[in-house]
Amino acid sequence: MTTPVLHDARRIVVKVGSSLVTNEGRGLDEAAIGEWSRQLAALVRGEGGAAREVIMVSSGAIAEGMKRLGWAQRPSEVNELQAAAAVGQMGLAQMYETKLREQGMGSAQVLLTHADLADRERYLNARSTLLTLLRLGVVPVINENDTVVTDEIKFGDNDTLGALVANLVEADALVILTDQKGLYTADPRREPNAQFVHEARAGDPALEAMAGGAGSSIGRGGMLTKIIAAKRAAGSGASTVIAWGRERDVLLRLARGEAIGTLLVAQTAKNHARKQWMADHLQLRGAVTVDAGAAAKLQGEGKSLLPIGMVAVAGDFSRGDVIAVRDAGGTEIARGLANYASSEARLLCRKPSSEFERLLGYAAEPEMVHRDNMVLMQR
Repeated sequence: MTTPVLHDARRIVVKVGSSLVTNEGRGLDEAAIGEWSRQLAALVRGEGGAAREVIMVSSGAIAEGMKRLGWAQRPSEVNELQAAAAVGQMGLAQMYETKLREQGMGSAQVLLTHADLADRERYLNARSTLLTLLRLGVVPVINENDTVVTDEIKFGDNDTLGALVANLVEADALVILTDQKGLYTADPRREPNAQFVHEARAGDPALEAMAGGAGSSIGRGGMLTKIIAAKRAAGSGASTVIAWGRERDVLLRLARGEAIGTLLVAQTAKNHARKQWMADHLQLRGAVTVDAGAAAKLQGEGKSLLPIGMVAVAGDFSRGDVIAVRDAGGTEIARGLANYASSEARLLCRKPSSEFERLLGYAAEPEMVHRDNMVLMQR
């Protein structure tokens, strides 16, 4: 039995839980992290197939900090959790950096909070950083910034964080590596007749009934959080695989199309999901008017919108807002996410990217609206 979901995926987010990373709380599992790093590096290099872009979302900082501090039980006080995270994050980042460097692969530590992804500008900044790291062939290793979060802004589990990162970078697939083979129709430890679920539709309400139970004493997640994460990832068109993290060559075999674990299929294609979201915006914060040459490139060639082709800016919008793109006659020909605020866009009209830093004091993206963040309107 094979599946094309991972075989065809070119951008993959891999999430691994605390119990696997720390070998059930006994300390960072150097051998396991080394194995995952070897597979991540092979995917990036395209060994045995097409090169992939991969992001690792790894739990384990608090669990490693608990071990280093000599704590047998996970604390409940936020300040103690934050202290454990601060201690453990040092070792976690060092371990991934060492193991990926052994494979000739660069790595980067990225710590995120819910506020980073809830705020429009910080969301785009995080996205831009991650996409740049992927373009440079570096493997980002992401964790929740437990050192600074409070109860109100915690993701709550790194399964959710993995799904949010998949949405952030528009990944093709999310792989959740866990200490179980996948999803069963009931808890197999209590129900000997429980059936293994090989494939299902992400977001199917019946899945949540199957996935009762909390996480381990080491981690916060359980199978239910993974089901909900798959539903969240499917919103941007990413399918999810839940598989045993110690399965031999699990990432490489999934990338070859082998059916391992439970596959939860997204029902909406990635591009369609994102562009439909933009097309459905009823209230736009502003608009830019473009000249005939820019309009032709957008409509006929599918190009990005460069400020040099803009002749006017209307409204008051921020970086990340959905704005309209109009031709000289006032017809909306496209809409998309603005890379610059309206005040900045007015300064950039008719200007090449070489002048952005002089005009703004900094230079971000060369496009006003990137083609990946744009949907053409029906003529």
